[in-house]
Amino acid sequence: MTINRSELQKVYPWARFHSLSYPVRLDALSEVLEDIRASHRKVDHADPRPAGDCFIGRSADAVMVRKLIEQVAPSMATVLITGESGTGKEVVARQIHQSSGREGPFIAVNCGAIPEHLLESELFGHERGAFTGAIAARAGRFEQAKGGTFFLDEIGDMPTVMQVKLLRVLEERVVERVGGTTSIPVDVRLIAATHRDLPSRIESGAFREDLYYRLSVFPIEISPLSERPDDIPLLVEEFVQRLSAEQGVSLQLDDDALAALQEYCWTGNVRELANLIERLAVIKPGGRISRRDLPWPIVEREAATGATEILSHSLGPATSGGIVTLPQEGIDMKQYLANIEQDMIHQALSESGGVVQRAAEMLGVGRTTLVEKIKRYEIDTGKTPPAS
Repeated sequence: MTINRSELQKVYPWARFHSLSYPVRLDALSEVLEDIRASHRKVDHADPRPAGDCFIGRSADAVMVRKLIEQVAPSMATVLITGESGTGKEVVARQIHQSSGREGPFIAVNCGAIPEHLLESELFGHERGAFTGAIAARAGRFEQAKGGTFFLDEIGDMPTVMQVKLLRVLEERVVERVGGTTSIPVDVRLIAATHRDLPSRIESGAFREDLYYRLSVFPIEISPLSERPDDIPLLVEEFVQRLSAEQGVSLQLDDDALAALQEYCWTGNVRELANLIERLAVIKPGGRISRRDLPWPIVEREAATGATEILSHSLGPATSGGIVTLPQEGIDMKQYLANIEQDMIHQALSESGGVVQRAAEMLGVGRTTLVEKIKRYEIDTGKTPPAS
């Protein structure tokens, strides 16, 4: 069978075709492989999400974020999005791009996911022969985002050497490929994001102050999900609808389950909530979800609250009106409650002679739940608790 290259080019005008003759030369094969790698990078960084993605919520914080998106989208101002991991920083960046009217692509790069020695080539591209393996010139992410938006996620993890080069791009709007000498103009709208405390990293010398001010022309801060419980019902509804559309799965959460979700601390934020809904869809496809169907970390809040009440009655002088007195220097609430929980488990195991089932009954939790807590806290069921 003979393949006509010119005919293929008519059908696939966007593709590059190479002629390989036998025996295959290493440099010719390397060029083909480099083209394949480059084409896959572009596909991977194209916008794979539905255009309807938006920052969901009815809390005051969510409303403010959407207002800020609306204000900054039409401009070319550089945006710095801050917030804990999983709060939806990339969703905000995509919404800014979608509302900007820019016709180019949305290109996203996670600075913490690319090895330091490869980051410069990824961002700015390289010329043929710039380093071992660079058998063909390749455009970097900045050039690929021409006419669109370039999203630099986890900017706080960018090496200081690269920070200097990024600052030049922001100030001069040109890039220079690795091994090249020509400045290439780039028409790109830059959005950066990080979960790190950049002012603290500036003090420690890990982040450049001039770059920070250049990035934070228009800052947007996203609150953790634990501070906006009113957004949880809407987010749950959105995730359930997505599962229904993508997988044909139907879920319905009872009021007691939603209430438990709104009481939970959500250390993984919106990402953790989305993963939970997907997990529930596997456990109970097409079913109703009640509070008892939720995993134990979510419903354990009641147990921790009960432990606090028990402790408040046992502290005596340290309490005021039956409530634990807050020290003047403050307290780490999460660690405080964890210590209480560990003490209660130690006591229950001690009084039950190390019998987990009996200790679980004393604590009012299921045996599986107690076993998971024992593993988490690395409690030796054969030992009595240490002396206070």
